[in-house]
Amino acid sequence: MKVDILAIGVHPDDVELSCSGTLLSHLAQGKTVGLLDLTRGELGTRGSAEIRDQEAANAAEMMGAAFRKNLGMEDGFFQYTPENIRKIAQVIRTHQPDIVLANAISDRHPDHGRAAKLVADACFYSGLVKIETLDETGKAQERWRPAAVYHYIQDNSLPADFVVDISPFMARKLELVKAFRSQFYVPDATEYASELNSPISGKDFFELLTAKARIYGREAGFEFAEGFTTVRVPGVKNLYDLS
Repeated sequence: MKVDILAIGVHPDDVELSCSGTLLSHLAQGKTVGLLDLTRGELGTRGSAEIRDQEAANAAEMMGAAFRKNLGMEDGFFQYTPENIRKIAQVIRTHQPDIVLANAISDRHPDHGRAAKLVADACFYSGLVKIETLDETGKAQERWRPAAVYHYIQDNSLPADFVVDISPFMARKLELVKAFRSQFYVPDATEYASELNSPISGKDFFELLTAKARIYGREAGFEFAEGFTTVRVPGVKNLYDLS
């Protein structure tokens, strides 16, 4: 199945936290979206890999994503290796996205920047004919390179190269984040009441998330926005494509 956009996160919930408003906006425009998690987030302070698997599946269904896959890399200790590049390239070649959204190029969590480099390079290498990958039936895949890779902004408030208006979708974005009941403040998630707290499990975290979206939206004249950075300068054919 080909998708228009493939959103990749090193941890389950990275996509929901950082670019789900953008994905919801494009789904509303008739685009197709796939999700890929590199790890199961097993080192997270709260919950477990099994719990996060189910939460991720629930969030994908709520979003309306065409699929969600997990590559099972080791949380915290995954490496930049040919094997991991091929794992990502295999998914890219299978689903042939035009756009890939990836982790922040620099962030508080060391996994984020490392994953950003791994994903961006896998997008490039998946376009090289001499790098071989096999599909699920064992057949050699044809090369495919996405037209663009954009990095969503995460914990650190990086200067955005562009922002996407998510004003009509902010409430739904927060609901997608709350699908990860073990990780965030959900008052009726009593099964996690005795677990350790984390920097993102407090009630004020949703206030922070909302305020951050307001700040990124403000300069562009939007109520709420998500910010992205690019390594390659994006181009437009018409000045009217810019708002």
